[in-house]
Amino acid sequence: MKLKIMAACFVALFLFSASTVFGEGPATEWEALTSEVMKLYGSGDYTKGVEVAKHALQVAEKNDGPDHPNVALSLGNLAELYEAQKEYAKAEPLFKQSLEILEKAFGQDSPFLVPTLLNMASLYNNIGREEDAHRMMERANKIQGKK
Repeated sequence: MKLKIMAACFVALFLFSASTVFGEGPATEWEALTSEVMKLYGSGDYTKGVEVAKHALQVAEKNDGPDHPNVALSLGNLAELYEAQKEYAKAEPLFKQSLEILEKAFGQDSPFLVPTLLNMASLYNNIGREEDAHRMMERANKIQGKK
């Protein structure tokens, strides 16, 4: 339970950081879509959230390229929505792809990886893969300890 609560806190951080960390200037279409995804997630409208998150992902890929952090954030947001719907098989590859992009962009030990690692730990915990959940938590804790 504690793991899920902590992961939920990072989901909000993950969604919020999308516009504050990577955005520039006034709100872009991607930022507006990401904000809408956050609202839909918060209200529990996961089905509509998936639709908007997919659109945000397409916009990020088109505008920023497939290896941009905005794409990683969009993938993570979509994964979180799938996880909320208990569609774990759809969520896991999206989290993995998001993590790969963030690792390429920021390095293996970047604090920007922590929300994704914790979200993956939550996913693995939910599907009974405790060893994988523990591995993700340990990696996140190790990164946080390097600050």
